[in-house]
Amino acid sequence: MSRVLVTGAGGFVGRHTLRPLLDAGFEVHAVGWRRPAREPDGDLPAEVLWHRADLLDPAATYGLVRKVRPSHLLHLAWYTRPGAFWSATENLDWVAGSLTLLRAFGELGGRRAVLAGSCAEYAWRPRTHCVEERQTSVAGAMGEALPPTPTPTPTPTPTRPATLYGAAKHALHILAEAWARQAGFALAWGRIFHLYGPHEDPARLVGGVARALLRGEEAPCTHGRQVRDFLYAPELGAAFAALLACDVTGPINMASGEAVRVADVVAAIAAAVGSPELVRLGALAADPREPERLTADVGRLREEVGWAPSLDLRGGAEETVSWWRETLGQQVHA
Repeated sequence: MSRVLVTGAGGFVGRHTLRPLLDAGFEVHAVGWRRPAREPDGDLPAEVLWHRADLLDPAATYGLVRKVRPSHLLHLAWYTRPGAFWSATENLDWVAGSLTLLRAFGELGGRRAVLAGSCAEYAWRPRTHCVEERQTSVAGAMGEALPPTPTPTPTPTPTRPATLYGAAKHALHILAEAWARQAGFALAWGRIFHLYGPHEDPARLVGGVARALLRGEEAPCTHGRQVRDFLYAPELGAAFAALLACDVTGPINMASGEAVRVADVVAAIAAAVGSPELVRLGALAADPREPERLTADVGRLREEVGWAPSLDLRGGAEETVSWWRETLGQQVHA
């Protein structure tokens, strides 16, 4: 049985990878900084083996990897405080911590790693459809060169991040691929786009709108004409599990492939709640630095990884609202 170490396993994305990884046949070891060992909660599978470690402490990181001896690594942990993460100096800490983790993984016999990247690595123009570069130089599990990938169509989107967060992710990708070649393990880089779903921070868009509407409060939003690619977080968890279980390497856009207006996402949440009259489009100013349109080409995810989402926006919105309704009900009765 393959053994995977999942970082950020209790977070918004990580917790949704655990059941799909178990279903794929992995022995799953999860690590968190604040979560004591063997302390699953709520919807976290009981079969997962929990560890506690500060991944920004090199000694703790090496100790964890020596203890687990994973054949596979799914690295999702990062600093993600809403609003603050774009320019936080913690991004620099996580580049260093992630490199230590990868170094330990490679030195101790790891075979395949998947890391979480971001759409913020791309050069954002007013209207950007993001296409991955099709790199071919990552080494296979035994150090052999993988066969070349055909020249892609359409043309790859340049990677030219405009924020410290995007630059940190992109720099880590470059260094991680170089180390993977040298150490002889396979590496894939999953670029995450826009997410929503259970356990979302209420300071984010969908979580904030859902919570406000369920409380009978107004939900102020921007004009909502921005076009984005939104993916239901549990679906992203399944996509990461599928990427880890296959042999695809290089950058992969982790997205739905569907372009939707932000206003339509808000409307889907409002319809699931039954309170569309409480949505206030245009009440907040839109950030002029954000692109009008930011979408993803998902050809590699669908054709090479063989994964596609099973829920549409309406279904995801209904599942999200159901989770928030239950969560808020539990808070009232606590």
